[in-house]
Amino acid sequence: MDDTTRSQYLARVERETATLGVTIPESISVQGQDFPLNAFVYDICSDHSVPDRYDVTLEEVKPLLRRERNDRLERLEEGDITEAQAEQLVNSIHELDRALEMLTEPTEDGTLQQEMERVEAEQTQRWRNFVSKIRDELGK
Repeated sequence: MDDTTRSQYLARVERETATLGVTIPESISVQGQDFPLNAFVYDICSDHSVPDRYDVTLEEVKPLLRRERNDRLERLEEGDITEAQAEQLVNSIHELDRALEMLTEPTEDGTLQQEMERVEAEQTQRWRNFVSKIRDELGK
């Protein structure tokens, strides 16, 4: 993969609207271990705590997810990979970003559910701004 193509993939990772519409995968391999990411995220969002069936805490999971994201980003930045592999890396980074957004600590005066609603509202507004910008560009 040439440097220009690699730069395009890296730009996609950093797009403001990158996680819009991204679903959290059922499971993800983190440091060689499968982890039920989708169920974990939604259990926490529903219960506002980590259910007993998980043998990890939220404070342990978030750094693992960030580390995995950074490892994948590094492979995208520096690895000897094909475009198909780059595409998979970009998608998996977006999935991790989405999960991390949903696991963000609640605001001082809010709950995790309120924080999720705030993130969703921000993403909706970014999407509207993006669509408006495209419409403006097409109208010129």
